[in-house]
Amino acid sequence: MAEIVSFPDAGRADGLLLRSLRDGVLRLVLNNPPANALTVALLQALIAELENAGSDASVRVVVIASTGNVFSAGHDLKELTAHRADEDQGAGFFERAFRLCADLILKITHLPKPVIAEVDGLATAAGCQLVASCDLAICTDTSTFCTPGVNIGLFCSTPMVAVSRAAHRKQAMEMLLTGETIDASTAKDFGLINRIVPKQYLAQVVAKYAGVIASKSPLTLKIGKEAFYRQLELPVEAAYDYAAGVMVDNMLTQDAKEGIGAFLGKRLPEWKG
Repeated sequence: MAEIVSFPDAGRADGLLLRSLRDGVLRLVLNNPPANALTVALLQALIAELENAGSDASVRVVVIASTGNVFSAGHDLKELTAHRADEDQGAGFFERAFRLCADLILKITHLPKPVIAEVDGLATAAGCQLVASCDLAICTDTSTFCTPGVNIGLFCSTPMVAVSRAAHRKQAMEMLLTGETIDASTAKDFGLINRIVPKQYLAQVVAKYAGVIASKSPLTLKIGKEAFYRQLELPVEAAYDYAAGVMVDNMLTQDAKEGIGAFLGKRLPEWKG
């Protein structure tokens, strides 16, 4: 498939989010230098793109990347602070911003397609939340991560939800309570990152992962991703009961019939989706 590249116009966050689609892989690139702060406009643009991707059959995998040396510094503190002058001291705007961010994270979780974070640089606060929420995360060896809200009197409560589900409990608490920055190796040990690669190979490695995933049955990926997150919320007995039912339903799909037949017949499958 030829590459399709588009740059959002003024009606779509003034170029804060860049978009390209090639071979089933949709790349969404944060473009809000220097910190790629998650302003309300950028959050809205991300949500809109993910909503479109969910129903677009040409999209198999989504990659979220960034320009510059910071993946994302999280919410724009200047934007938030400016609304303290509002009649309600900013409460309404704060509610809107934090709810939008939560909506974005849930959109990633519920998207019927895998989402990969391509991280180069610092991912802090809601930026770290974004990384932790993606299905896979691959970073450069110079990337760093933190949830520093405690340092400025604002505990990273919403980032905590994603980080505590990706990292081990005590490691998540270490990040949240100290606010200290961890390096890529520590982030991998904590469970936030899948792989660490040299900067010059980041895009290549992410493209390889995305290509491999995009070659699978889109229906099977949808079934599997939904089941993965749902079973995590269940007690182990209920999880097995639920997963067994999913397996039965999956076996009855045309793609499972095709895939198993192709395997037994030693040929490549032709997915119908």
